[in-house]
Amino acid sequence: MHSTNESPESPETPENDAREQLQGELEQLQAAVAQMQEERLRERAELDNQRKRLVRDVEMARKFANERLLGELLPVFDSLDAGLAAAGAESGPLRDGLELTYKQLLKVAADNGLQLINPIDQPFNPEHHQAISRVENADAAPDSVTQVFQKGYLLNERLLRPALVVVSGS
Repeated sequence: MHSTNESPESPETPENDAREQLQGELEQLQAAVAQMQEERLRERAELDNQRKRLVRDVEMARKFANERLLGELLPVFDSLDAGLAAAGAESGPLRDGLELTYKQLLKVAADNGLQLINPIDQPFNPEHHQAISRVENADAAPDSVTQVFQKGYLLNERLLRPALVVVSGS
């Protein structure tokens, strides 16, 4: 009888080599799957961010799409204001017609996000008003608007044109 000192599961057997090779391939495949899952999550997050950015851009475009048109109408508002001032306080067909036209135009503009800034007797706000001079006025509170030369406008809470004002001194 012949006895051998070799164990049946020695590291040199072809069966162990195949098992190690398969284990290595398995680990590589698992790493590849993990990497693909990570890439998929990253791409999904990127698509989500693009979708949110697109929704935000569309909302801003919708909100301010009429900015140019409304900006070009501001001189029309100014002309109607001047016409109403020239017509005086007395009611008459011309004044009533101008006033009605002005109110209708303001309503259409307001429905499209335009807001009038007429800050007479209000505190000076450098974010919405542009001071063109300062005058001493004992009847007015310090740093308040005493006269408006040109009304200002906001479009959806964003300044379209500042009001040109005179501010009382301290």
